[in-house]
Amino acid sequence: MIQSMTGFGKAEVDFSEKKITVEIKSLNSKQLDVNTRIPTAYKGKDMEIRNLLSQSLERGKVDFIITLNAVDKSVSGVINQTVVKNYYEEIKDLSEKLNIALPSEWFSIILRLPDAIKPEITEPDEKEWLAVKQTIYKALDSLNEFRRQEGIMLENVFITKINNINRLLKDIEQYETERVEKIKFRVADSLAAIDSGSYDTNRLEQELIFYIEKLDINEEKSRMVNHLDYFVETLQSGNSQGRKLGFIAQEIGREINTLGSKSNHALMQRIVVQMKDELEQIKEQIFNVL
Repeated sequence: MIQSMTGFGKAEVDFSEKKITVEIKSLNSKQLDVNTRIPTAYKGKDMEIRNLLSQSLERGKVDFIITLNAVDKSVSGVINQTVVKNYYEEIKDLSEKLNIALPSEWFSIILRLPDAIKPEITEPDEKEWLAVKQTIYKALDSLNEFRRQEGIMLENVFITKINNINRLLKDIEQYETERVEKIKFRVADSLAAIDSGSYDTNRLEQELIFYIEKLDINEEKSRMVNHLDYFVETLQSGNSQGRKLGFIAQEIGREINTLGSKSNHALMQRIVVQMKDELEQIKEQIFNVL
């Protein structure tokens, strides 16, 4: 079963006087590209966090976020003097411009604004870090489950598109005999207008056979059926198949292009265009496969 590289996972835990929230978002990427946003208290754990993520996520552009919120609002913090000063200067400047007096409770108002009070930074002890790691694992499980569900939807899309290409390939068969007969008739009609003594009939017959064989598409059809079957087998063979599916899609594209160049028939070429459209939709979605 394939997995998508697109996903989202979230987990929370209450520990002591803190609410710890872990969020993980992932998008498609050729390799694992991790961006972390973690509280200052956990900065020393950044490398360990990255190792945890790399053990579970093979590829993808990953945004990893930990946020801390106080469960007990009475938990002490430190006034961020720089932020409070900036807030005050901006409010004072605005009040002068608008000719509005500052409210008497301006200080308490500023203290309620974002980042005016910052929690005291303390390194997590062993118990807290264990709680954080367990929350990371839960968020990873949630992300991977999201990826699996997305993978199921992608697989259904791929199967539908592959079946469409198989159907279109069979639609070509009805024009093959007609195409060769038209070529023979056109050649015979042209020869009828030429004096039979002016060309070597044996050489002409050999050239005609060679020309018709060049237009034969049985080998291309056979190879394409094999590629289509192999694509489906690879879909169902396990995880981390994105690159392999991309290579198989390229091979399918080569056979479709050869069919188009050999078709020499308007309706066959129209079918080839439809096949290319189905394949392009497959290629677009393959970028999302892990």
